[in-house]
Amino acid sequence: MDLEAVRTFVAAAEAGQFQKAAADLSITQQAVSKRIAALERGLGVRLFTRTPRGAELTIDGQAFLPHARELLRVAERAVTSVRTGRRPLRVDVIASRGAASGLMRGFHRAYPEIDLDVLMLFEIETAVAAIRSGAIDASFRAVAMPGRQLPEDIESVRVLDEPLQLLTGPAHALAGARSVTVAQLVGHRIWMPGIVPGTEWGAYYDDLVAEFGLTIEATGPNFGSDALLDTIADTPALATFMGGHTRLVWPADHGLRRIPVTDPTPVYPHSLLWHRDNPHPALATLRAHLAATAAGHDSAGTWAPSWVIPS
Repeated sequence: MDLEAVRTFVAAAEAGQFQKAAADLSITQQAVSKRIAALERGLGVRLFTRTPRGAELTIDGQAFLPHARELLRVAERAVTSVRTGRRPLRVDVIASRGAASGLMRGFHRAYPEIDLDVLMLFEIETAVAAIRSGAIDASFRAVAMPGRQLPEDIESVRVLDEPLQLLTGPAHALAGARSVTVAQLVGHRIWMPGIVPGTEWGAYYDDLVAEFGLTIEATGPNFGSDALLDTIADTPALATFMGGHTRLVWPADHGLRRIPVTDPTPVYPHSLLWHRDNPHPALATLRAHLAATAAGHDSAGTWAPSWVIPS
């Protein structure tokens, strides 16, 4: 269906005159007549009846009008979705309670006038493909995979080093500590069922284990953070790692402890990825905001794998 003909029909219906519709659309009255005649042929019905005062909708025209208006609204939304200056900035944050989500909440507080679409993609390959296709504008990713380089058209910048914390239940041997060193964790069972082999965070924890001789178990099904917290609270022999900026809510009677890890402090390095040719104006604003709020990376007393995305 010709959208210009539909637009002309709506203009004529609202104006009540072909001449007025022609002026509103900046076309000739003859063009209005031709477009509406073509639309009527396509629909197989008469849409207008000519009167001394102009043009009145037929019963079929009255029935078609609300649908014609909806067609134009849908078309406008479709166009807006691909106009970078008008559509929302689409950003992948991996998880709703993670550090990246917190960064985007801070950005939204600073720039409430910028429309955002926040979504969660699982694997870095999926996120990179979505950036390259234009499905999203940016993605927060922790690290690059060892031996895997980002495509040349994907830019990245490190925006946050998130310190790891040890999470224990009240009966764990380290529950009373104000902080723990990495060496003190050797021999303790650290349970992280959310680690998936082949993911960027899986590679990160593999390096952490290799560097410090820790014991991280990823056994059992991953029933989500609530089930993980229940198990940690009830099992004195188990602890888990948690990002220092991760937001979790648990019942007060769980007695869970969040304990800083030091000497060195393992940090999880979050980076922002985007396509170098992405013209969305809000992307530049996001990058500037993150640059202004970013802390120093690779500072003394911290540890991250040597193959993280560079600053």
